Amino acid sequence: MSELLVKNMVCPRCIMAVESILKEQNIPFEKVDLGKVTLENLPEPSKLNTLKTHLEKLGFGLIQAPVNRLIERIKNKLHELVLQDEIPASLSLSNYLTKEIGEDYSKMSHLFSSKEGITIEKYFIKLKLEKAKELLFNQELQLSEIAWKLGYSSVQHLSGQFKKITGMTPSAYKKLKQKPRSGLDQLK
Repeated sequence: MSELLVKNMVCPRCIMAVESILKEQNIPFEKVDLGKVTLENLPEPSKLNTLKTHLEKLGFGLIQAPVNRLIERIKNKLHELVLQDEIPASLSLSNYLTKEIGEDYSKMSHLFSSKEGITIEKYFIKLKLEKAKELLFNQELQLSEIAWKLGYSSVQHLSGQFKKITGMTPSAYKKLKQKPRSGLDQLK
């Protein structure tokens, strides 16, 4: 078995898009997950270059360098966490990533910060706040339910982080006619 790591995969639609490209290019695969394609064998270099080109047209990319592969794995695990139905309030991000990725957290944290220019924790907060914006945009949940789903200890905690990052309260954001949002794959 071989693996290809694909950057900017953040949702189930991304998985379907990558599967479609693989089928289009007649590249047999076992499974496609967020950020990862499992293959029986690596395709020949020319086919790999064609795959890379097709992925890039849709905003994806193949990850080659080991450091970049690790950073993308961290991002994918954080995206998976935000996409869950509920994030436990007691979640320890360092323990979660160490368990899921199998690397020392201080090493991951240092590499992530040096390459991305932001700490893992701040990146995760940005992800959670984009998810909060989505939930506010859909207007299906109360702010207390959003705080609970995203693992915040209180509405005040969520509101404080929201205002610090966006410059406005969740209530003010909810009242906007045009609600600015970023794709989870566009966060830095």
